[in-house]
Amino acid sequence: MSGVAQALIVGLLALVGAIGSANLAYRGMFPIGGVSISDIAMSREAVLSGLRGARGTAAAWAAAWAVLFVAAVVGPYRRGDVATWWGILVSALVLCVIAWARQPLVGASAGTGEPLALFTVVVVALLLDVARLRKAR
Repeated sequence: MSGVAQALIVGLLALVGAIGSANLAYRGMFPIGGVSISDIAMSREAVLSGLRGARGTAAAWAAAWAVLFVAAVVGPYRRGDVATWWGILVSALVLCVIAWARQPLVGASAGTGEPLALFTVVVVALLLDVARLRKAR
């Protein structure tokens, strides 16, 4: 499987995950730090709406990033544009760095594993495609 196909799969999986997260935010119950959002809200609708909105916003950003990622993969990256390779790598790195910043800044590490896993998959997919991009020059 080519690096382009692998990167496309990563982008589509990220999009599916973001849509699933948005669905959970707006329709389901999810825990924060192991505690249900309904327990955190304690019958305060404004708090419950705020928690759902925060997760929904995060899911929206994830979906937007996934769509941009897929657009780059099927467009300029597929044609061999090396700048797009770097753009994909940097965007995944930014996601990882910002997510990991919550540990030293907030003292919470919940949710830092997923960005690291996504970053690892993106890096592997990009590295598998380096030879193709070198030929495209």
